Amino acid sequence: MQKLTRAFYDRDTTTVAKDLLGKYLIHVSDGVERIGRIVEVEAYLGPHDLASHSSKGRTERTKIMFGPPGHAYVYMIYGIYDCMNVVTEREGRAAAVLLRAIEPVKNVEGRTQGPGLLCRAMRIDRRLNGVDLLSDDFYIAAAPEEKPPIIVKRPRIGVEYARHWARRLLRFYIKGNRFVSKP
Repeated sequence: MQKLTRAFYDRDTTTVAKDLLGKYLIHVSDGVERIGRIVEVEAYLGPHDLASHSSKGRTERTKIMFGPPGHAYVYMIYGIYDCMNVVTEREGRAAAVLLRAIEPVKNVEGRTQGPGLLCRAMRIDRRLNGVDLLSDDFYIAAAPEEKPPIIVKRPRIGVEYARHWARRLLRFYIKGNRFVSKP
């Protein structure tokens, strides 16, 4: 598998979101390599997107989103779950893609349908916030001669507070994949 390059992440967020589908999330921790195939994502387009954490401006929590592309933005929700985003576009843009679900490939135990469950199964927590996704033990890769998946577009989940942004078709998933959190 070929690790994705910085240039892959330094593009339009919606394009990156769709292109992440079918790629492999790899995390090596405690000597164990965990691999999951990304099957569902959501795009967050920057401070003008009312569903994005960056819509509140640059804070201690969101500063990673304002940084360079290709870094992990990992945060806690509901005081229980860690969630992982991939920072996209140029520095200062504050856009990212939330990883919502993976298909287990290697050494992944537990449910992976939903961003919190995905992180738990992949052993991703806030210690990985800000980590460069070009590192040797935490990255996203493509398989050689990968066939492009059929992509379904839907509104994002759990962002009703974001007014018209809640209805935008910014959630993408692989059609027919049984690991998608909510078809």
